[in-house]
Amino acid sequence: MQQQDGDRLRWGVLRRLEFIDFRLFWDGRFNRIDLAETFGISAQQASADIGQYEKIAPSNLAYDRAEKAYKRTEQFAPAFIGKTIERYLLQIVAIENQWMRQEDTWFETIPPVEVITLGRRPTDPTVLLRVLDAVRNRLEIDVEYASLTGSTRQSRTIAPHSLAHSAGRWYLRSWSREHNDFRDYNLNRIGKVGDCRASAIDPALDFEWIHKINLVIVPNPALSVERQAAIAAEYAMDDDQLVRPCRLSLSFYLMSEYNLDVEPGALKPEKQQIVLQNREEVFQAKAAARQMSIEALARAQKVGLRA
Repeated sequence: MQQQDGDRLRWGVLRRLEFIDFRLFWDGRFNRIDLAETFGISAQQASADIGQYEKIAPSNLAYDRAEKAYKRTEQFAPAFIGKTIERYLLQIVAIENQWMRQEDTWFETIPPVEVITLGRRPTDPTVLLRVLDAVRNRLEIDVEYASLTGSTRQSRTIAPHSLAHSAGRWYLRSWSREHNDFRDYNLNRIGKVGDCRASAIDPALDFEWIHKINLVIVPNPALSVERQAAIAAEYAMDDDQLVRPCRLSLSFYLMSEYNLDVEPGALKPEKQQIVLQNREEVFQAKAAARQMSIEALARAQKVGLRA
């Protein structure tokens, strides 16, 4: 599909053409009734949409009179969903994890799939609502929090300014009243949100969050040349190198997930297939930004006390 064709199409028509593309891709077929019932349109409108699709991608489908259905051809190439195909794979994962109902997607049938996960408790919508309000309105909130630091105190006072996601977990990037610095709080460990009040903390002092650094990632040189080439292809590396911009505060999660924080050679190459070329630079930049935030917050606190 030419980009200008998509730009000229109305949103509703575009969605229906995407549906045709989707069903041809995943099920190999669709009929006019599928289109009409999914979108609540007339048979006449469905026929017009199919005709529109045929104009854009004439070699993608052929009508089978015996089955009274349009079927995917050998020449099929996605005209609408190619660039967003990962979205549909994620929908399969969401269905298997019961995060989403199949009827809320365009899948008629789900291919055989097994999703391996330990699972986590569902996010409490009341907690999320209060947290989003705090982020939006610059509020300080009291929360009940299950900490892993060994602290027996469950209550925390935090001022969240952003959400972050890594390896299936949601985090709140927040100022901590207890420590007077910026930290991450696992959203699913917040049991309850209590009182709230206006926050005087400036999120611009969270230098670990504001500043980014390029993680320079390469295949583990201890692997064979063939395996290094396979790793480079898997991660779509350019010249055997992947440069991933990352907020300093979030670099820990990415590095931990892929063992990038481990000293090269400490693990077998098969367990550490990629390594971080600028590992020390990242550690130093993160530590420096954290110290800058701590000092800036301490100065701001003194000014506030004097006032």
